[in-house]
Amino acid sequence: MKFSEAWLREWVNPDLETAQLAEQLTMAGLEVDSVEPAAGEFSGVVVAEVLSVEAHPDADKLRVCQVSVGEGDPLQIVCGAPNVHAGMKAPLATVGGRVGEMKIKKAKLRGVPSYGMLCSARELGLSEDHEGLMALPADAPVG
Repeated sequence: MKFSEAWLREWVNPDLETAQLAEQLTMAGLEVDSVEPAAGEFSGVVVAEVLSVEAHPDADKLRVCQVSVGEGDPLQIVCGAPNVHAGMKAPLATVGGRVGEMKIKKAKLRGVPSYGMLCSARELGLSEDHEGLMALPADAPVG
């Protein structure tokens, strides 16, 4: 059974580091197989709202999106996710950010500039779901 350390500490919160807590649980007869992060490593990821989606001029499976990150002009993002649509909110890794080992840079995808990467839950290490972008709640604050 997997559960988060934060949830456990809502019930019992000894003044112990994570490794010490795992050791104490094991010594109490509760087997701790592993301690692992709940999410992958990422930085520079914000909530973006997709404002518009257009077909890519040179690629059938890519789309050119305009997204808002709450400040400044909209960003152009080239995206291949099948579920991207105007009005949705999704995680956006911004230029200079990181998703796992990948550093996000301005790129040209089939000749069209892209200023970040809209992300799936799998890309962020949050689940194995890679069906498309991670759709965030409509009331998620942009930025």
